Amino acid sequence: MQLRILGCSGGIGDGLRTTSYLVNGTILLDSGTGVGDLSLEEMRKIRHVFLTHSHLDHIAGLPLLVDTIFDALKTPLVVHAQPATIQALKDHILNWTIWPDFAELPDERAPVMTYEAMTTAATAQVDGLTFRMLEVDHTVPSVALRVTDGEHSFCFSGDTGPNETLWAGLNEEDGLDLLLMECAFPNENEELAKLSKHYWPTQLARDLKMLKHAPRIGITHLKPGGEADTWRQCQEEIRGFECFKLEHGQILDL
Repeated sequence: MQLRILGCSGGIGDGLRTTSYLVNGTILLDSGTGVGDLSLEEMRKIRHVFLTHSHLDHIAGLPLLVDTIFDALKTPLVVHAQPATIQALKDHILNWTIWPDFAELPDERAPVMTYEAMTTAATAQVDGLTFRMLEVDHTVPSVALRVTDGEHSFCFSGDTGPNETLWAGLNEEDGLDLLLMECAFPNENEELAKLSKHYWPTQLARDLKMLKHAPRIGITHLKPGGEADTWRQCQEEIRGFECFKLEHGQILDL
């Protein structure tokens, strides 16, 4: 598997893109502003999008992506998400007021985009990969995504605060090579992290002790302005794991 980091920031700014990862050139995990750095040819190769939740920084690129490749979509782009996330897209984004409903264009019987509802009890098989949703704790219904090709596996936490379900779900599996783990705020902003249901370094270090695997850990979703402090504190407090900070444009091979 190859994982390309299109966006991994908790905000925007010069050189910053919000969350989106490209798997094997054809599958997106979330669709934040990082999608906009792809060439038109690269966008046209995308066939599936897996969404962790409905927040704007994770879905902002989806409406523009479908609009951009509309004429090239001979088969529908498939959006995999929880029912609540799909409903949020239908109600608030692809609703003919903010943006067209591509599930009805050019024809309801043959649209350019379709939805595939998923729950944490199910898996999806796409292009030789198995995708599993794991429940996490955020301000809206949200999941982590575990992806495996049968030999190697990685997990993207999505947005989450402290929880036990992510770690329990990962411990049910045989292995884990890579964990893309959100840690939005430095320790000084612990109360804000709790309110918005994100991790901070001290709590992440505590919760990682629940994990029976020893994957490499890529820290993601650092909020602009506090990145240096958050990353420094992660380095100081997380023990027993190889830890690195995700970077825009990075390519990871498993």
